[in-house]
Amino acid sequence: MPVEVAEYDDRWPARFAELRSEYAAALARAGVPVVAIEHVGSTSVPGLAAKPVIDVDIVVAERDVAAAAAVLVGLGFEPRGELGIPQRWAFRPPARLGATHTYVVVDGSLALRNHLALRAALRADAGLREEYAAVKRAAGAAAADIEDYLVAKNATIQRILEVGGLSSAERAEIDGQQLPGGPPAG
Repeated sequence: MPVEVAEYDDRWPARFAELRSEYAAALARAGVPVVAIEHVGSTSVPGLAAKPVIDVDIVVAERDVAAAAAVLVGLGFEPRGELGIPQRWAFRPPARLGATHTYVVVDGSLALRNHLALRAALRADAGLREEYAAVKRAAGAAAADIEDYLVAKNATIQRILEVGGLSSAERAEIDGQQLPGGPPAG
């Protein structure tokens, strides 16, 4: 079954803002210090085609991961673990929140730097953004499943991460990470 890749939707930033507001309020009520709540993945890049899923990184210090995770569980999220990405914990959202990939991510981690480098490079370079959109559209149309889609995008993502300033060792580590049970942001 093909993977849905939609044209950019001007409503995505507002949807992220709603999620960020709900998460920030719940984390504040629980007294969990938050470094940032970041809109990442393709929906965070104006003009970029994307799977219509809002990707959110809740960035915390390592000591605050368990407390942040507990807040998400309290909001109805189901914890899914690291899913092969060190220092990034994934959560399945409750139905009321719709399509989101929400993560608790350690500040400064490679997982966070990956998401931010991809976003920054795509926001800064219209040509690269168009190239990546074309790859995503083709991959989505041809993919038998999400794993095929991810494999088809990988070489382009690696180039984008290089443009984004990640080292060859960091890119190799990202390339080697297994993604059981679900995709990364992007």
